[in-house]
Amino acid sequence: MNITELLAGLQAQHDETTTLAAELRIQVEHLTATLAETEARLAELATTRKVIAELAPTGCGGEADPPEPTAAHQAIVNAFNEHPGRACRARELHELLGMPTDEASVNVTRARLGRLTRQSFLTQPGRGRYQKQAARSPTG
Repeated sequence: MNITELLAGLQAQHDETTTLAAELRIQVEHLTATLAETEARLAELATTRKVIAELAPTGCGGEADPPEPTAAHQAIVNAFNEHPGRACRARELHELLGMPTDEASVNVTRARLGRLTRQSFLTQPGRGRYQKQAARSPTG
């Protein structure tokens, strides 16, 4: 193989790789746009759900949300029962229970905490903070 053939082979490989890189860039642009649209839709759905939940009267549909019979749900209830005076955020609760602290897991817990708040098991003493509902005295 002489130098001319070697250079021609390298040029052919360069051209193929350049074409592949261009195709991949187009795919990345398409995926980036699709991801942005999907994230925007998720944000819209979350906002819609939040607005509807805030506007819906307590007991809408005949009764409160049914309890969620999962191990994670029970661990959350147990944590608040063990620390009734403690107010904490969802992420702090995950750290306390040794649960994953990734955003998706914490968001699921936020939904559970919201459900427990609507069921009057928890109160919100501050934005994003949850605490066990104080037992009411028989006189008031």
